[in-house]
Amino acid sequence: MSRYIGPVCKLCRREGTKLFLKGDKCFSKCILEKRKEIPGQHGKGFRAKKVSEYHKRLREKQKLKRMIGVSERPFRRYFENASRKKGLTGENLLVLLETRLDNVVHRLGFSSSRVAARQMVLHGHVLVNGKAVNIPSYQLKPGDQVVLKEGSRENSHFKKWWEQTHESSNLPSWLESNFEKFSGQVKNWPLRDEISFPVNEQLIVELYSK
Repeated sequence: MSRYIGPVCKLCRREGTKLFLKGDKCFSKCILEKRKEIPGQHGKGFRAKKVSEYHKRLREKQKLKRMIGVSERPFRRYFENASRKKGLTGENLLVLLETRLDNVVHRLGFSSSRVAARQMVLHGHVLVNGKAVNIPSYQLKPGDQVVLKEGSRENSHFKKWWEQTHESSNLPSWLESNFEKFSGQVKNWPLRDEISFPVNEQLIVELYSK
């Protein structure tokens, strides 16, 4: 599967908002504070035209894809799975993305960004229900437990992020963690107002429904 390996700050500039792809640097050295124009030769001094409804829907979809770090094909599969579930398709889509293993690792405080959480999972630092899982898109469900491997707990970066998270106590209610054991658990499915993706999911549903 293809993966974007270019400068991630360009993605934030293209969407005109912070996507929080670089962790702490997004709060201290955000390029949007200096350069707000879209990237490319036509970005600087570009005079915005009237934005179409299609454009609004497309940009909302692209923003969500870039936040979670998936390409078009797996993203469409997420949408198709969400449309088959009971309830609102948009909310179902966000719940599926929110409960990916890499996102839960980030929300629990093991990493400063989703990109770093993805790397942690790929490199085998995380256990799910006592078993090693190296698939970032692994779908978690209520009752699943996520633990940092014992050999990884002395890593200075992991310890720093873990301590910072528990100092701020910024965990959503659908997650719980055990500071001493470097572990966390999914208590229940997240509610809409607890989801970490600041998008209008209805625009995405309208885009794929055409």
